[in-house]
Amino acid sequence: APPAGSAPGPARPGTKRLPRAIVVGVKKGGTRAVLEFIRVHPEVRALGTEPHFFDRNYHRGLEWYRSLMPRTLDSQITVEKTPSYFVTKEAPRRIFNMSRDTKLIVVVRNPVTRAISDYTQTLSKKPDIPTFEGLTFRNRSLGLVDTSWNAIRIGMYAVHLESWLQYFPLSQIHFVSGEKLITDPAGEMGKVQDFLGIKRVITDKHFYFNKTKGFPCLKKSESSGLPRCLGKSKGRTHVQIDPEVIEQLRDFYRPYNIKFYETVGQDFRWE
Repeated sequence: APPAGSAPGPARPGTKRLPRAIVVGVKKGGTRAVLEFIRVHPEVRALGTEPHFFDRNYHRGLEWYRSLMPRTLDSQITVEKTPSYFVTKEAPRRIFNMSRDTKLIVVVRNPVTRAISDYTQTLSKKPDIPTFEGLTFRNRSLGLVDTSWNAIRIGMYAVHLESWLQYFPLSQIHFVSGEKLITDPAGEMGKVQDFLGIKRVITDKHFYFNKTKGFPCLKKSESSGLPRCLGKSKGRTHVQIDPEVIEQLRDFYRPYNIKFYETVGQDFRWE
């Protein structure tokens, strides 16, 4: 309730609703770009921060979750993104219990590049962590990869997808190529708009390529009408990794990638 004596502010139109679509993964795949691009659409309202409801904050309850959401009109879709959901065992069941009709978006990229990007981000915050090679292998000479390290584990997409397919049909999950999001953002976002059942409003005219960052940016953002690029933390120069290590990781991921391609019926060409 407003403090006594204070005049009520103008009522904002719309209602806070539970999301009809969630970007559930993956970390360092391009989820922030998808969220920033889709929220330009007049029929989409997106929560800017990651609520981590279905992994860390589930005990707070659905009403707490709903209270975080932006207000929407009946014609608008509420979207949130928390990339860690994809690798959280309980997330599929919890989202299904909220609504079995929830549409799920998963942004994937080459798991080797993704792991290096993940490590680069961690290194920027904790400069004294072990080397990428040291964390990747349990035994380098035998080529034994340490699948308990999160940066490696996240890229085993086929494994995580199994948990989701126990609750949701493939038709309710849309996979965005993190690579194509850079080379053809309008094409990838066109497919996202089709999946959400909304008109293709976001097209080539919304993007320009930022040579400094090495990825596309919006000509106009949702809020200001000014050009909008992702923050300083996006587009970091990756740590240089021994090519032999990259080759060993490619070999490790290959069977997982092939199984993933077969399951989703889409070849992402990561080989």
